Amino acid sequence: MSSHTDATRTLGVGILGAGPVTQAIHLPSLARLGDILTVRHIMDVDPAVAESVAARVGAAHSTSIEALLGDPNVEIVAICSPHQFHAEQVIAACRAGKKAVLCEKPFAMNAEEAAQISAVSEETGVPIIVGAMHTFDPGWLAAQENWDHLPETAHTIRSSIVLPPNARFEDFATEIITRPAGGAPDYSDPEVIKGALRGGIMGLAIHDLPLIRRFTPDFKDIEVLEARHVRPFGYVVSLRTPTRTIELRAAMNNTWKPEWSFEAFSDDVSLRIDFTPSYVQAGSAVATFTRGTQTTIHGPFEHNGYEGEWRELAALATGAKQPPSAQTLIDDLTFALDIADATVANVEAQHAVAEGAHA
Repeated sequence: MSSHTDATRTLGVGILGAGPVTQAIHLPSLARLGDILTVRHIMDVDPAVAESVAARVGAAHSTSIEALLGDPNVEIVAICSPHQFHAEQVIAACRAGKKAVLCEKPFAMNAEEAAQISAVSEETGVPIIVGAMHTFDPGWLAAQENWDHLPETAHTIRSSIVLPPNARFEDFATEIITRPAGGAPDYSDPEVIKGALRGGIMGLAIHDLPLIRRFTPDFKDIEVLEARHVRPFGYVVSLRTPTRTIELRAAMNNTWKPEWSFEAFSDDVSLRIDFTPSYVQAGSAVATFTRGTQTTIHGPFEHNGYEGEWRELAALATGAKQPPSAQTLIDDLTFALDIADATVANVEAQHAVAEGAHA
């Protein structure tokens, strides 16, 4: 087969932002999907980074979003830039007439931006997906096909994440705080704690919040019972709705062994999904159902959620699949923002009580 037919058969990808996620996750995933997708253009505000990352995959490079969006070889745009730019870049990509857009989470900073994005997506007909990779993982999809009434009957849902120290998450925890981080964070400062918790929820828990929301029909009535920051980086947040108990836990410690699990329990069924860590291309999640004494295991499958995400984008770009409803994306975002806000408010209330006790 000539290279010319290959070029017409694969869809051209443009990536905005060439940081660690692009380098360590998206490029290896795309390399395995060379029969359907080809990286054509990499943009980064740092010209040296743009050039060196583009050179690895033989793509064009630039330092401006206009150059990438104006490139006729780019049909799918992935937005991997700092999150405050996501909304305007998603909107620009839709207006540029691209075939599909992937935006890293969170795809907007607030509900107003989210509504604006959804209106533009609808008006231009350009499908958008948000990079919550667990929702595209074959292990999660297999659970979905086999869980019967569990989302309606579950009473307890847990997300638990244990990760070895990773500079990216430490950067995230400090990046959220709008003050210069002088060495180790000052954990006696309630603002630092609040920033770290908000960063934990919007940076880490957000991967599993769309899964949790799927099991929480009354997600709009969520309340934080307890919120604790775990040092050096982590959280324990207990939540409830009128019908559900939810626990979010994360810890970074000196363990070498990462563990990332999602669990849902009803009176007679439990589901546990074990996800592979993001930065290791280690295949799919495994879903385990326990019904009485019977255990059923689904997985592992051949690819992980990141690869699943790109397969989905290719299907959307060619019209082989219908995009998720914009309302789903908005609800996922507002659910995460509501939890982040309620967690911070809980910490403020704890601090006020402690101050009162000292007064």
